Amino acid sequence: MELRYLTSFVAVAEELHFGRAAKRLRMAQPPLSQQIRQLEKELGVQLFERNTRSVRLTSAGESFLEPVRRVLDDLDLATRAAKAAGRGEYGRVSVGFAGASSHESLPLLTRAVRAAHPGLELVMKGQTYANVALARVADGSLDLGFVRLPVTLPGVAARVIDEEEVVCALPSDHPLARRDDIAVGDLAREPFVSFPANAGSTVREATVRICGEAGFNPRVVQEAPDSWTILALVAAGVGVTLTLSSCQHIQQTGLVYRPLAGPRERLQAALAWRPDNPSAALRTVLAIAEQALPTPAPAH
Repeated sequence: MELRYLTSFVAVAEELHFGRAAKRLRMAQPPLSQQIRQLEKELGVQLFERNTRSVRLTSAGESFLEPVRRVLDDLDLATRAAKAAGRGEYGRVSVGFAGASSHESLPLLTRAVRAAHPGLELVMKGQTYANVALARVADGSLDLGFVRLPVTLPGVAARVIDEEEVVCALPSDHPLARRDDIAVGDLAREPFVSFPANAGSTVREATVRICGEAGFNPRVVQEAPDSWTILALVAAGVGVTLTLSSCQHIQQTGLVYRPLAGPRERLQAALAWRPDNPSAALRTVLAIAEQALPTPAPAH
């Protein structure tokens, strides 16, 4: 059964006149009549009662009309959805992020996407360490990842969206808390709380690097999976930690943040994706992100 037969049937059923229906369909009347006859033959029922003066629906035609309208409406909806998806206005984009450090940037992106294209769905994959998100973008299991530079995996592109400063968090009653800034070397004998080793955390990697440059390896006495838990443990006096300025919105009794002495240590936050990802929805999200999360000017 051809869809054009259904379109012709609806036109005749609504006009109850072959001439007007043919004009509406922008076709000649004989081919229209032939299509209706072919449709009736395929169904094995008569859809219209015709005479020289009138056209009426039979009971079979009346029963057929509403289901056919639904079929054509669904087809129209499917056609528009496919075209919208092809334009990147409809679809799903999976996004990997780390909760605490993305608390500002992620809502900016989600609100902008929702406002521009309500048919786009961002599927959030939270608590994904930056290096894990990067690896999942590289293997295609994530469309978009909030990561940190450097991005060296082949086939992955990235754009900087923020610069985050490494700061020290320590108990408010700690002797070093009275200082305006903290020399990393003064933390050499301190117990540290940090993310798990070898779990893909760029903050843990930066902690080891920064302490190593100051001449010691951090003595990690407690590991925790997220910044909220780490900072709660610091507030409880378990140890100190190096964290990011983007996490300073986490305020707990007994917790203070201090900048590191000397040149500022910065980590660059970025969005990462595969340029060969065929998703039109991803391309639309990236275009929206250019406005919602612009690349900052270089810090001086």
